Amino acid sequence: MAPRIRAVVLSGALLAIAPGVASAAVRGAPNHKISHSQSTNWSGYDVTGHGPYSDVSSSWTQPSVNCLQTPSGYSSFWVGLDGDTTGTVEQTGSDADCSSGSPVYYGWYEMYPKFPVNYSNPVSPGDAMRASVTYLGSARFQLTLSDSTEGWSQTVTPRLKSANRGSAEVIAEAPSSSGGVLPLADFQKVGFSGATVDGAPLTASTPGIDPITMVASSGTVKAKPSAITSGVFTDTWYHQ
Repeated sequence: MAPRIRAVVLSGALLAIAPGVASAAVRGAPNHKISHSQSTNWSGYDVTGHGPYSDVSSSWTQPSVNCLQTPSGYSSFWVGLDGDTTGTVEQTGSDADCSSGSPVYYGWYEMYPKFPVNYSNPVSPGDAMRASVTYLGSARFQLTLSDSTEGWSQTVTPRLKSANRGSAEVIAEAPSSSGGVLPLADFQKVGFSGATVDGAPLTASTPGIDPITMVASSGTVKAKPSAITSGVFTDTWYHQ
């Protein structure tokens, strides 16, 4: 696909579809679970069964994508509410994609089932990212993504009346298109820290917590999280 940029204005902020990114890619599609702790598109941690959840946040270091390994691929890193056992997802995060062998990095937010909106702000490997999603009441959410290395922050406050807030998550994802889950770009490793849900650090003993391994339909492990301690874990890429 030839690189394209489509800019729109929302709440006074300039947003853009990043070059080289599949225009139909959905970065926060609900968890396609194979079993309780396996998914075809998510890897990381989520919590369910003790909602409704009101707040989730985490920080991560933007990974460097290996486009020699995956010349065309996509990888997303985000925090969000909903998506596991519910049909919406309210999330914000960053991507490390490969387009014809070249890396593409950018931030975004999404109120699934609406398409994602990509920020035009710069994102580079090694940047210190932080994201949060907070329910404000009356079907309104506050989604904030910041890159302290590049010196920018974006906040939006969209509404989504159908959101149930049935889960909260910190995820590395293989985005999807109308044809299904897209190839997972080789992001190597991404380290999450300060992961909290409703103000409490995520731990192995958090009620309803689920470590999720991304697995292809063939059974091949695509990405897997480490053990989590005080909101800190590493997610590792294994296969596209």
